[in-house]
Amino acid sequence: MTPTQIAALIAAGAFVLLVVLLAIPLVKLGRTLDEATNAIRKAHENSDPLFTGANTTLTHVNTQLERVDGITANAKSVSGNVSALSSLFTATLGGPLVKAAAFSYGVTKALRARRTRREEPAGRHSRRGKRGRK
Repeated sequence: MTPTQIAALIAAGAFVLLVVLLAIPLVKLGRTLDEATNAIRKAHENSDPLFTGANTTLTHVNTQLERVDGITANAKSVSGNVSALSSLFTATLGGPLVKAAAFSYGVTKALRARRTRREEPAGRHSRRGKRGRK
């Protein structure tokens, strides 16, 4: 064997050793990719019930929101009716009620003034004059 053939055999052996050394990480990488594929598949299978449950929950939430919208609309209607009723009450009874209260206050004040005039002694009344009265 010539030295060129021996060098070629050494180079071929080194190349085989390099291929073997690179094959080990490639095989491990293939196993890792297989495990990742299995994990993704399992996650996909387990996500279907999760999404189904989420859809059911959202359906119930939407139903409850529709009910709340109805309740809000009814409350708005009731508050409008109460506002109209209070306006009607104020317009119908407010004026006469204020007049009756003013009349009652005036009568009460007049009666008190009359009582105090009766109870005052005669001498005190003459000293007071018109300016002292309020």
